[in-house]
Amino acid sequence: MKMTVKRLYETYETQTDKKITLFGWVRNHRSQKAFGFINLNDGTFFETIQVVYEADHLENFEEIRKTRIGASLRVEGVVEATPNRPQPFEIKARSIEIVGDSEEDYPIQPKRHSREFLREHAHLRSRTNLFTAVFRIRSLLTHAIHTFFQDRDFIHLASPIITASDAEGAGEMFQVTTLDLENTPKSEKAVDYSKDFFGRKANLTVSGQLQAEAFAQAFRDVYTFGPTFRAEKSHTATHASEFWMIEPEIAFADLEDDMDLAEEMVKEIIGYVMKHAEKEMAFLNKFVEKGLLDKLQNVMQSKFARITHREAIDILKQAKVAFENEPSYDRDLATEHEKHLAKHFDAPVFVTDWPKHIKAFYMRLNDDKETVAAMDLIVPKSGEIIGGSQREERYDVLLKRMEEMNVDSEELKWYLDLRKYGTTPHAGFGLGFDRMLMYITGVANIRDVIPFPRTPKNCEF
Repeated sequence: MKMTVKRLYETYETQTDKKITLFGWVRNHRSQKAFGFINLNDGTFFETIQVVYEADHLENFEEIRKTRIGASLRVEGVVEATPNRPQPFEIKARSIEIVGDSEEDYPIQPKRHSREFLREHAHLRSRTNLFTAVFRIRSLLTHAIHTFFQDRDFIHLASPIITASDAEGAGEMFQVTTLDLENTPKSEKAVDYSKDFFGRKANLTVSGQLQAEAFAQAFRDVYTFGPTFRAEKSHTATHASEFWMIEPEIAFADLEDDMDLAEEMVKEIIGYVMKHAEKEMAFLNKFVEKGLLDKLQNVMQSKFARITHREAIDILKQAKVAFENEPSYDRDLATEHEKHLAKHFDAPVFVTDWPKHIKAFYMRLNDDKETVAAMDLIVPKSGEIIGGSQREERYDVLLKRMEEMNVDSEELKWYLDLRKYGTTPHAGFGLGFDRMLMYITGVANIRDVIPFPRTPKNCEF
């Protein structure tokens, strides 16, 4: 009977003394003169299975003795209970076939490798315990997010990856073109984009928010979940050139509704991962971040605090801490400020009502005309993890804000149209999926939670 490692761990008590067939890869191998032990993993479960083989039962015993780490095998054997050992059962092999041998220079040996070394072998690093845990959790987190929104009747929008608009207004976009860069058509010394594939300048998206706003005016509650791109030449541990974003948009809603949704989502997706990846989370708690499980439990059990940007600066100025960056009522919060605020409340905290000049054009202007209805969610031991706002639904106010911030209103005429035809109060936020994964796993570098990371000067695999 064909069996997976996951299913065998779930049913081994009913499989004792039965003959089964397994397929998998060799994680470790210890051979003796008359017998040997193979730790087999098939990718369906975090744990390996110990396969015991003996000369008396294998015609190809000498061949199997030479099996190297990384080889793929087909194993037929009998399930034997081992109640007094760390693993509750093992497989007594009756036949082993080498499906695909492994060369002597296989780089992922059963020893501790540095993260830097494993990034150089990203096509193989998913065979290690750390990356088995991280990428299984990545899959579970993806499912948790879709489940959260689908269970609440949100519509999923596949927002475009190629776009002509810069939703963030930062200009750090990757250009998409089919023009011959060595012989670019010119019109009065400028590039003639009418000759390009789309007949105009096009880029990879930095956000699906603007398109989500359009759909929210038809479906009420929507979300996007897909790749976004930033041509930002940053080499920090939290920046990547290609990453995934979750961006819900809710109509007939204000900033309070937005924060309620964000708090509910964060708690539910963390809980889902902790329930469905117990072994992976225990491994990460032990070897990656001590106290990881306690940190996440605290998030799930806390009532998220809510303070204004001005109140946040007051707290920072009253703190007896020598900050490297002086807190200011006119500026953004530095990472050290965010961490202090989370520690101050010993819980996640929403910071709202930010100075308008440091936030995007689409955020709703407050009655004081100086701040906007924006929110950042700051979490303990990390910092800002969600950014969102109530959107400006008033046509005249939005147009004036675009003019103030030099945003091309003609380019975004369709976006302005949404304010002319049945406009509603609406809000939304963006959650960086990869940064959320970093927070849940305790892994400190974004390059280690993305299967094949794209960063400045790096586009391998």
